[in-house]
Amino acid sequence: MSQILVFGHQNPDTDAIASSYGWAYLERTAWGRNAECVGLGEPNEETAFVLDYFKVETPRVVESAKAEGVEQVILTDHNEFQQSIKDISDVEIMAVIDHHRVANFETANPLYMRLEPVGSASSIVFRAFKETGTAIPKEVAGLLLSGLISDTLLLKSPTTHASDPAVAKELAEIAGVDLEEYGLAMLKAGTNLASKSAEELIDIDAKTFELNGNNVRVAQVNTVDINDVLMRQAEIEGAIEKSRAANGYSDFILMITDILNSNSEILALGSNMDRVEAAFDFVLENNHAFLEGAVSRKKQVVPQLTESFN
Repeated sequence: MSQILVFGHQNPDTDAIASSYGWAYLERTAWGRNAECVGLGEPNEETAFVLDYFKVETPRVVESAKAEGVEQVILTDHNEFQQSIKDISDVEIMAVIDHHRVANFETANPLYMRLEPVGSASSIVFRAFKETGTAIPKEVAGLLLSGLISDTLLLKSPTTHASDPAVAKELAEIAGVDLEEYGLAMLKAGTNLASKSAEELIDIDAKTFELNGNNVRVAQVNTVDINDVLMRQAEIEGAIEKSRAANGYSDFILMITDILNSNSEILALGSNMDRVEAAFDFVLENNHAFLEGAVSRKKQVVPQLTESFN
């Protein structure tokens, strides 16, 4: 039986790893397919905390599907080709499990596509387990719970769907953890930025979006003190400019999110700052501005940028 690779987006966050791990398990258990969860990059500190907590081996990192001798892949937590494996156009996409917008996507063959506007891709995977009557092992439940917590900031983000709290409660019971206690510990594990270089910091959780002919990079870091990050502004801006030059980004937006107070500071550099300012109805001072109540890149940043750029 030919192997199928299951993976989330580049620079994988917790939901990318968790949803692909859960879906690969479902492929093997419910449908008897030879599916392996892999990562398109090393896990960040938050995800490493999760994998260690639930004693799950870190998925191996792959750069090319064809180099693995693989013809078929399954995408979770993304669908835009520029966020996927580098040779995505050379392999067959069997399925997509995602909770984001659909863009830059077409295939030669029919496929299974499951898109739901819920808080995480892990939420969708959970529902598939229930629908197929497949028991969820403790460690899989722990990963899916962690993906949901990560993407919704412990159910506080506006991306949280009405169904997500019940999903989180059931997964927490299966995983054997206290939702609030575990969730806060997990989120705090991802806020240790002092040891990161500026280059690492702006790449922890970053995605590229094609907006009206512009390649716009939107990154996000979580912290418990925005000023701790802004103290490194000169260093961070240097890393951003290097990244723009190397990758052809027209604009780079860094979202610095305070997970305790649910606010963000936007640090932006590029050739379309007038569009960035119009998107959020603020004025950048020294390349940054405060965005009250913003914690979600998917719901509170990318749609506004898309509208402004278009």
